[in-house]
Amino acid sequence: MSDKLPIAKAINAGLRAALESDEKVLVMGEDVGPLGGVFRVTDGLQKDFGESRVMDTPLAESGIVGTAIGLAFRGYRPIVEIQFDGFVYPAYDQIVSQVAKLHFRSSGAVRMPIVIRIPYGGGIGAVEHHSESPEAQFVMTAGLKVLAPATANDAYWMIQQAVQTDDPVVFMEPKRRYWEAGEVDLDSEPMSPWQSLIRRDGSDATLITYGPMVTTCLEAAEAANEDGVDLEVIDLRTLSPLDLAPVHESVRRTGHAIVVHEASRTLGLGAEVAARVTEECFYSLESPVQRVTGYDTPYPPSRVEDDFLPGIDRILDAVDHARAY
Repeated sequence: MSDKLPIAKAINAGLRAALESDEKVLVMGEDVGPLGGVFRVTDGLQKDFGESRVMDTPLAESGIVGTAIGLAFRGYRPIVEIQFDGFVYPAYDQIVSQVAKLHFRSSGAVRMPIVIRIPYGGGIGAVEHHSESPEAQFVMTAGLKVLAPATANDAYWMIQQAVQTDDPVVFMEPKRRYWEAGEVDLDSEPMSPWQSLIRRDGSDATLITYGPMVTTCLEAAEAANEDGVDLEVIDLRTLSPLDLAPVHESVRRTGHAIVVHEASRTLGLGAEVAARVTEECFYSLESPVQRVTGYDTPYPPSRVEDDFLPGIDRILDAVDHARAY
């Protein structure tokens, strides 16, 4: 059975399935109860599962994550919502110093099955603290897994897979795509969340991306196709651990790699992907790995965010530069 759902509704359905399947699963966050969250992702969950399992919290991110750590110690599987990407930093110490390390610090005796949901990225007409892309700061933290679904089907299944994982998961949700609908297969066994996926086959260059930029890259590939350029688009899906085997295979065929993400360029995930692709595919590359990213500035006012975010023209310019090298 399948259904067409926006990504926000797909995550809601996935959370509902997780709550139904395990009474130890809890949802916590600012306004996640009667309001259903600022993006309505948790709409109706408190009504159906009660205040003891879907809990509104104070405006205190360090307290939310700290409470989740205690609950995980007691055998629960808390899912915490950080209301906006830029609000995560009060909890950063808890996530990096405690959540990521307790399993290792205890020689495996303590598990931290916590899911930290973070709506991230720009494109919604907001300002800094509401439009940031902090994923690399969690990818570089050993002990965390980082997932970044780009489609409704992935969002539905990957949130459930994250809840079932005994390791802590940072779950990055592309807020600008929340209301883009897609088919959700409600029955079929899902693919592993730790695998990259080719979203579009191509032969002339490889676009490597994730999250909100998957749609943009697919649009760029369609535009390039009108000019006779065939672009392959790979969705990383999981940012830690990275699954780059499909990327390496693709780049060995196309000879060109372009990494696309919203986060700033310096030390963004594209830098790591570019380094690994160069290490593994050096003799197959016909040009240096290109990066199309946000700029090394704080997120700008909303009236100029379209100039900050990678768009079709910037992606196609990078493709032309690579192919003309």
